[in-house]
Amino acid sequence: MSNEIVAVPSSHDPTVCLADMLENIERIASYVAGLNRDEFQGDGRTRDAVERCLERICEAAFRLGDQAARLMPDQPWGEIRGMGNRLRHGYDRVTFSVIWHAVQDELPSLQADVRCALAQLEAGGTGT
Repeated sequence: MSNEIVAVPSSHDPTVCLADMLENIERIASYVAGLNRDEFQGDGRTRDAVERCLERICEAAFRLGDQAARLMPDQPWGEIRGMGNRLRHGYDRVTFSVIWHAVQDELPSLQADVRCALAQLEAGGTGT
């Protein structure tokens, strides 16, 4: 085995990133369907699954880079990416209220914007 470091080209297709975001938003919606705040808070498995999906959404937002703001200018990209960092590195300081707020109040808007951006890209738009 060689000690040579091989650079792997980064190719983050925006359509793939957006599809990943949409899939994870839909997973979260299915995980919390029918649960109220207290039920969700008391269900550790569901909370863990939701947090993992949020991490994926945030990573896809990071991979979109500047394209995110061009495709969906009304989203708080700094906050979305920052949540991913907090979930990965400051997980012990992320409060349940932050997760619940993201799921209930932020994801529906993001979902709608992701769907529109995907449709734009699939129709041949560049988002620029």
